[in-house]
Amino acid sequence: MPYNSNRVERISEEVTKELAMLLRDVKDPRVSQTMLSVVRCEVTNDMRWCKVFLSALGDCDYKELKRGLKSCSGFLRRELAHRLRLRYTPELVFVLDDSIAHGAHIAAVLNTLDIPEDEPEAEEDDE
Repeated sequence: MPYNSNRVERISEEVTKELAMLLRDVKDPRVSQTMLSVVRCEVTNDMRWCKVFLSALGDCDYKELKRGLKSCSGFLRRELAHRLRLRYTPELVFVLDDSIAHGAHIAAVLNTLDIPEDEPEAEEDDE
């Protein structure tokens, strides 16, 4: 494990927080009309690249969303540079993650199951 892994993890968390706030300010309609949440960010050890995992809620065109994210990545990177003040601001790579939607689907399926509730068992006296 590299000696600066703690620093990389802290920077990844800060990038996650800042991007979550910055995505609200994006004016591109392909991005602003979709409810996005930043699931996590992974910054490389040399701080040059950052893989951003995003989850989109609702129905959207994923190809258009990826194009919108790519077009606003310069704005997001510049704003990250102003807020984080790192020597190198990482290049952003966006990955659409459907884990939240998948979890919501599983929860909906579980709620529709008709499982009878168990009755509490009566304690038996062995005396």
